[in-house]
Amino acid sequence: MNKKRFLVLSGFILVAALSRIIPHPYNFAPMGAMSLFGAAYFADKKFSFLVPLVAFFISDLLVNNLLYANFYGGFTLFTPGFYWMYGSIALIVLAGIFILKKINLKTVVAGSLSASIIFFLVTNFGSWIGNPIYPMGIEGLLMSYTAGIPFFHYTVIGDLFYSGVMFGAFEYAKQRTPALQIAN
Repeated sequence: MNKKRFLVLSGFILVAALSRIIPHPYNFAPMGAMSLFGAAYFADKKFSFLVPLVAFFISDLLVNNLLYANFYGGFTLFTPGFYWMYGSIALIVLAGIFILKKINLKTVVAGSLSASIIFFLVTNFGSWIGNPIYPMGIEGLLMSYTAGIPFFHYTVIGDLFYSGVMFGAFEYAKQRTPALQIAN
């Protein structure tokens, strides 16, 4: 394993995850991008899943216990309904493994848009299942998806932005540092 490349890839993902602490519009976040990034660059696919999930968990601990501490009223290990978010990250990684076999502008944009759609569909489905304000049935499911629409454009913009920054910066770093070109 190329340890330098592994550490740089992991560092990119962790920094992206920690950017959630910076004030931002709702859903303008790096989740899709860091999941795709891991899928594209880790040769050992277990790290494609593991590193983004661990980075998201670390950032969630900080977000929940620093930024939203008053909301939760005590130490929060997991956000309510966390499994829908973590599940969407895993599905985005899986999609990224197939979409990003070749890394170029077209596949990164396609992956980013796919990530946004996956996150929207999975987390709003989870909201429908877990939130009693939505009636069980197709009407409630459609209500949940409709409620998520105002946030979807921020998801798309965030995924495109973070994907552009992460993929662009790493490709630039690979050109400057030959050791990063060798896959793990």
